[in-house]
Amino acid sequence: MAKKTVFLTGSSGNMGWHGFKELYKRKNKYNLVLLNRDSEKSRAMFAPYVNDPAVKLIWGDLRNYEDVLAGVTGADVVLHVGGMVSPAADYDPRGTIKTNTTAARNIVNAVKAQPNADEIRTVYIGTVAETGERDAPIHWGRCGDPIKVSVYDHYAISKVIAESVFAESGLKHWVSLRQSGILYANIIKNYDPIMFHVPMNGVLEWATVEDSGRLLANVCEDWVPEDFWRNFYNIGSGADYRITNFEFESYLLGALGLGSPKQLFNINWHTLRNFHGQWYADSDRLEEFLHFRENKPIRQYFAEIAADLPWFYKLAKIAPKGLVKNLGMKRLTKMPVYGTMHWIENNNEPRINAYFGSRAAWEAIGTWESCT
Repeated sequence: MAKKTVFLTGSSGNMGWHGFKELYKRKNKYNLVLLNRDSEKSRAMFAPYVNDPAVKLIWGDLRNYEDVLAGVTGADVVLHVGGMVSPAADYDPRGTIKTNTTAARNIVNAVKAQPNADEIRTVYIGTVAETGERDAPIHWGRCGDPIKVSVYDHYAISKVIAESVFAESGLKHWVSLRQSGILYANIIKNYDPIMFHVPMNGVLEWATVEDSGRLLANVCEDWVPEDFWRNFYNIGSGADYRITNFEFESYLLGALGLGSPKQLFNINWHTLRNFHGQWYADSDRLEEFLHFRENKPIRQYFAEIAADLPWFYKLAKIAPKGLVKNLGMKRLTKMPVYGTMHWIENNNEPRINAYFGSRAAWEAIGTWESCT
């Protein structure tokens, strides 16, 4: 049988890279066409595949229709994973909206320009951020819940618009898969004031990057049924990955040997509201279609992350907790623009009201002891 051609955007990112690796394992069935921004990092990542006849590399821009058209032409499946994501997206709101919405329109228009447009399977990766703040008691969610973007979340706005482009495109075979938070080894390197925008009692059903990569490969298979298409699905790694944000911080800090969040953070550094996340009532539905979950216990997953850490990360175990807290974490909270304590110290009322409800609500938070 003739090999299928799969066009993949964003293959230099976390989900896209794992999707590429899963597809590459099946290169006896697939020819892969990849569109990435030209950079030294991307060139190095894909250097081993330059002369592989199963891989075609396009160096271009999702905002450029001709680059997208070059990738879509001849494709049987289009996996649109690329675009601007947080935290980089938070620092360039206008650029994020322009990039993500333009890319969506370019993908749809390029598919429509093909003589076999009805036969092309087009997969869009959406986001849990589209449904905004879902703190208890409304922390269980499903596709079909209202679209309700959190205040200041320009990334989510861009994804809502982009998703609507696919849903209203008239394409015969489109689907939107709403990605949750992705667990991957280098998540430990994320060191940004935005980490304090997450309420401690918020929830998320995480998806491992390995599950996400398998999902991208499996959706290309011939056994995916016709009734899968023209719909929306939530991506999650299942019941064991439904945790609170406090539990997530505990797992993550535990992997570094840094102990409890109570030792490194003041509870009032974290916001009270205006983030996103939910436990899915319907994520098993996507698993029933695509069979992508590894079903590895979450504690085991974090233990494996810790085992693979470079040696210098493990030095954190012997660092004084007070030093890490005051020179590391506290400094982040005071950084301009996104630091939560920078808002408090400078009486940034719009941000305080959005993320805490009011200054009085922040003052009432108290300490870890008074909150437990």
